[in-house]
Amino acid sequence: MENAYIKAISYYLPKKIITNEDLAKDFPEWPVEKVASKIGISERHVVDEQECVSDLAYHAAKKLFDEYSVDRKNIDFILLCTQSPDYFLPTTACILQNKLEIPTSAGALDFNLGCSGYTYGLSIAKGLICANVATNILFLTSETYTKHIHPKDKGNRTIFGDGATATLISTDGYAEIKEFSLGTDGSGYSNLIIKKGGMRYPDKFNYLKFDENGNPISSDYLYMNGSEIFNFTLKNVPLLVEDTLRKNELNQSDISLFIFHQANKYMMEFLRKKIKIEESKFCLCMELYGNTVSSTIPIALYQAKEENKLTGYVLLAAFGVGYSWGGVVLNFDI
Repeated sequence: MENAYIKAISYYLPKKIITNEDLAKDFPEWPVEKVASKIGISERHVVDEQECVSDLAYHAAKKLFDEYSVDRKNIDFILLCTQSPDYFLPTTACILQNKLEIPTSAGALDFNLGCSGYTYGLSIAKGLICANVATNILFLTSETYTKHIHPKDKGNRTIFGDGATATLISTDGYAEIKEFSLGTDGSGYSNLIIKKGGMRYPDKFNYLKFDENGNPISSDYLYMNGSEIFNFTLKNVPLLVEDTLRKNELNQSDISLFIFHQANKYMMEFLRKKIKIEESKFCLCMELYGNTVSSTIPIALYQAKEENKLTGYVLLAAFGVGYSWGGVVLNFDI
């Protein structure tokens, strides 16, 4: 049975930047700088009206091909994680196969998952390689969550940014993908949701009200119950880390770096202290990007590699909409 490895990572961010100063102009009553210092984000990249998920993913893949001299003719599978596809159908990964001029002999599929999407994608890619279905997988994460956010939603506009990443997963590379811990609790589905747009509610609701903090509530846009998401995270992520370590037969002290989904600084620091992770072993990488959903972990991996921080065992932990969560260990000493 083949082992699976990360061979290359690149990312792409849209050119438009929204700073905290920009948000302060839109929301003069909102203590943006105070909130931003708490969540650890000073700016975020956002798409314009014409840019879609396939555009961002295309640029991320092109960067990967150029940075690592990847021959696209060797790609035999495309995975795309997104919750904001170009179309209801067809599959956006199929569109990207054509745009990227990847051979028609390659498989291609989308999967709909949010902030836990990168670890789930790694598990799918590893499965395809271990089953001898594919040998060179182009795994793309791409989101335009800002298209889902109401213009007056100061809370979510402060947190989320758009972006895309490309990861090449193969039978050789610089990081071996080890064992996974995955989980799901669909009872919390309504706490992070866009209600309209699917077959259950295909039409707009066309109603809008505001909560006690002045944030809009509308089933036509992204709704996030922040306190419930926070409680879910605090309950499940420590158990996820524990189970990921157990499945890889490792102790917490064996991990050289912990890379969690970059939700926001307050939540991350709370988790770090709760799990008792040293600051030097804990990655914070969101200040210039915001929460880019399934792209936060691969962006953080790219930056850590640039800073020569990827050695030994690195633990990834992702969590969010669904609810869903996933952890994995990467071994960089190979």
